[in-house]
Amino acid sequence: MHRPHIRTVALAVAVATAVTALAGPALAAPAGGQGHTVSSAGTSTDSVVAAAGAAAFAHASATGLTQGDELRARDVLLDPEGARHVRFIRTHRGLPVLGGDLVVHLDRQLRYTGVTRAAGHTVRPAATRAALTPGQAASRAASAAHGEAGTARLVVDARRGASALAYEVRVTAPATTGSGGSRTVVVDAVTGEVRSDMPDRDGFLSPRLVETLRRRGETLDPVTGNTPRPAALAATRSAAAAGYPRTATGTGSSLFVGKVSLTTTQTAIKTFLLKDPSRYGTETRDARNKPLENFARGTKFTSTTDKWGNGAVSSRASAAVDAQYGITRTLDFYKKSFGRKGIKNNGKGAQAMVHFGNKVANAFWDPACTCMLYGDGDGGMFKKPLVALDVTGHELTHGVVDATAGLEPTFVDSAGNQYGEPGSLNESLADIFGSGVEFHANNPKNPPNYLIGEKLGLAQKFLRRLDRPSLDRLEGAIDYWSPEVYFTEVHAGSGVSSHAYYLLAEGSGSKRIGAVTYNSPTYDGLPVKGIGRTKATAVFYRALTRYMVSTTDFHDARVATLKAAKDLYGATGTEYKAVDRAWAAVNVTAANAPAAGR
Repeated sequence: MHRPHIRTVALAVAVATAVTALAGPALAAPAGGQGHTVSSAGTSTDSVVAAAGAAAFAHASATGLTQGDELRARDVLLDPEGARHVRFIRTHRGLPVLGGDLVVHLDRQLRYTGVTRAAGHTVRPAATRAALTPGQAASRAASAAHGEAGTARLVVDARRGASALAYEVRVTAPATTGSGGSRTVVVDAVTGEVRSDMPDRDGFLSPRLVETLRRRGETLDPVTGNTPRPAALAATRSAAAAGYPRTATGTGSSLFVGKVSLTTTQTAIKTFLLKDPSRYGTETRDARNKPLENFARGTKFTSTTDKWGNGAVSSRASAAVDAQYGITRTLDFYKKSFGRKGIKNNGKGAQAMVHFGNKVANAFWDPACTCMLYGDGDGGMFKKPLVALDVTGHELTHGVVDATAGLEPTFVDSAGNQYGEPGSLNESLADIFGSGVEFHANNPKNPPNYLIGEKLGLAQKFLRRLDRPSLDRLEGAIDYWSPEVYFTEVHAGSGVSSHAYYLLAEGSGSKRIGAVTYNSPTYDGLPVKGIGRTKATAVFYRALTRYMVSTTDFHDARVATLKAAKDLYGATGTEYKAVDRAWAAVNVTAANAPAAGR
């Protein structure tokens, strides 16, 4: 089940302005196979998309495009220093191509400078007609995922080194909702083989971790440190005040971060809504312990006092305070650090539902809902809702990854555990930026650190850590790359790039930051000097948004971060050299890159 390791060949420069959620016309190669056809409205963004599409077809030997391919822009980044990057999704003869994404890079004059592509082969399936009917494919998918299949649609599956005509089917049912969620199943349209069966959402706690905790008899009972407060008196406001709705400032008593200020919406003289108009209308609702995947069906949190929660689970609003606080701080981190406006960079708010499902012991970013979902715990092994700050930062970063590179696991086992380097990199980036959210929030009730899940009440005091991932004995995280990483569960495999990031930020050896002592080793025993958290985070974010695609592995990520460092700090700078050194320190080098087609 090995996939080819695609090397990237892109050049560029800078920081960024973004235009996203494009819905323009498709760009296509004409019947003669020469040139391209483009419709443009004349705006600067349209011009960039048109130029990138033209370049993609003109440089087909590099981009892998062929007769019958069409491109549609998904994202455009305009760097102030001049580089332009257009992320495309592809269709082949009108069929969506799985694993066909690519990013075309241009200079200030809109000249082609390179491409980052997911598929290293021409997308041309051997079979052009399906042997299975849509109904037969849906039946196979329902049987594989143990649920109710939706409509089967024909696609080209270009993942894992070859192209095949296939059906893609979304499967939902009682057996796959609640904590499990829907699944996307891809069935070969000729042989009927199930090519992939992937969950549409990825829980913060993996099935393997849950089984390990159960086997050890360990429970998660986080110490919140908050005591219930008496109900506040109703606020008194003049009816002659400004019109409604309007922005208000309320106070929340959370489970994990103490009392916090919340920006809310006042809709009447004594009516407030847990919705933040200053952050694109970001809102948290109550799923009422139902497995809802539709935010509109959630129950709104309202208050007559603009006081929310009581610091304990006895108030349903307490978990909502943590969720709303975590989401708004995550949005602030991305906006103030990178200028990113919302999870999809489209100026729209994030959404969440707490009290999701019946005894659900997990938290999720749910692409079907495009929202955060938080369970209450199962009342046994998991005692409280998973609404800690770094959990929210981690899961919302999965939303950012979905909107950019779209990194996916390579395969999933029968228990739901995910494997493969792109999936491991996805988990690593979620940990890296989740930690960044903590540092940005800098809340004394939740001191920032390079630990993940330190608020969960685990015996080892954290779930994962970035400085020396192998100190995690629960998931078996690893410090260094080896060919066996391909077969490593993604949360365990995430240690490779998380360790590289920590070394880039803070360097190797012993170091105390705040209340935590770190001691980061290196594969080759040689020291690494860090460049600081701010620069390291900027390098990884730029690499994600410009130089990573759905199949990016650790060696590709090394190339992506080197390109990002070159953009930001120059190819001869200390930062560029530090990136190369950090990856070498986790045994990811140009010399040991797996051969294409492995």
